[in-house]
Amino acid sequence: MANSITWLSHAFFQIETSGGKLIFIDPWITDNPLCPIKLRDITRAELVLVTHDHFDHASDAADISKKTGAVVVGCPETVGKLKTGRALPEGQVIFGGFGMNIGGTAQIGEISVTMTQAFHSSETGVSTGYIVRLEDGTTIYHAGDTGIFEGMRLFGELYGIDIALLPIGSCFTMDPFQAAHAVKIIGPKKVIPMHYMTFPILEQDASRFVSLVKEKAPEVEVVVLNPGEKHSWGR
Repeated sequence: MANSITWLSHAFFQIETSGGKLIFIDPWITDNPLCPIKLRDITRAELVLVTHDHFDHASDAADISKKTGAVVVGCPETVGKLKTGRALPEGQVIFGGFGMNIGGTAQIGEISVTMTQAFHSSETGVSTGYIVRLEDGTTIYHAGDTGIFEGMRLFGELYGIDIALLPIGSCFTMDPFQAAHAVKIIGPKKVIPMHYMTFPILEQDASRFVSLVKEKAPEVEVVVLNPGEKHSWGR
């Protein structure tokens, strides 16, 4: 079975692993103008990763977990908000209900999830990113909502990123210029742009980002997806 990643718009991704596991990152379905699915379409999941508590990243995390039994990963204060405000069962939160924090790694079967820093705001806890290593060793970096920072270079050195999921929308995150430089310092094999097009104040397409990556990091493959489109790799 091949691995696949589906962009469900904004920062919302579905990863299906070669081992048959289903991972959702920053699920935003309710009132998302670009999301191609409904909550009823999700019938199973093993993991739900939440980078921070803004509505466009966390609003459907608890409902997906309650529906599927998926384990939710997030920082302690953010999962606490989901427990008290969205009735997320404590037993469905990583590390016995505590959540985790920046620098921590959770091992869920053959999949590991490492929480990284991100530079952004959050009402609870802090904003984060994730480095996810799949069963076959593929490493995916979801940067979360963030500006560019030098530590991204270290992530590339430490983890050997295969696929980077980077925001390009500007206003709330990196713009295409910064994001293209982030590609250069991370050095992934592939990059998928995210967090654009959803609102009028964001960058409306990925064309400038694609051109800048070709200039700054021509060895990196840019995979531009439309909402609902899937990228597969492996056998």
